[in-house]
Amino acid sequence: MPHFDPITRDGLVELVSSRILEQGERMLIAIDGADAAEPAALAERIAIALRDTGRAAAVISLHDYIRPASLRMEFGRTDEMSYRTAWFDYAALDREVIRALRHDARWLPALWDEHRDRSARSAIRTAAPGTVLLVAGPMLLGRGLDFDLTVHLDMSEPALHRRTPPDDRWTIPALVGHDRDSASTPTFFIRWDHSDRPAVRIDDTARR
Repeated sequence: MPHFDPITRDGLVELVSSRILEQGERMLIAIDGADAAEPAALAERIAIALRDTGRAAAVISLHDYIRPASLRMEFGRTDEMSYRTAWFDYAALDREVIRALRHDARWLPALWDEHRDRSARSAIRTAAPGTVLLVAGPMLLGRGLDFDLTVHLDMSEPALHRRTPPDDRWTIPALVGHDRDSASTPTFFIRWDHSDRPAVRIDDTARR
């Protein structure tokens, strides 16, 4: 039976970075979590820990792969299904980051500028040997994306309501529904209702 062990945030960074450092090739890591979980912040801490060991590491925010406003808000700003299926360009992320790193040793850091609602005009970057890319954002799991290691920051619905700004709480049913429907089991499943007191699930069934 799985159980949960308490872990500090520093301990979590060490746990994930240690697993990554066991391998020397280029790697793709998912830090999956609602915006309220601040997955990019955790990804940045892991990237810093990796760089401190001499490993090249960079963070890609899913919000830099958001679709233009005209597409994601076609059915209104607060449409739940649009948030699940049309807000973020997972196909472009797969093409420009995941497949590009694996096949061409390159990646595009950003596709779309969410705030200006126009192309990010980012330059393609070349990946050094051993480069680790950490992709951070909501609803990354369960989409067939080819990650080497996945971290899911799990938040209960009450915690999401506490930590999500009022104007964005309409996204909560989509987040809860996606987690419920996703068939993926993350490498690391983290209880994140209280980010200062996380807990990691311990079992023998975790897979990519």
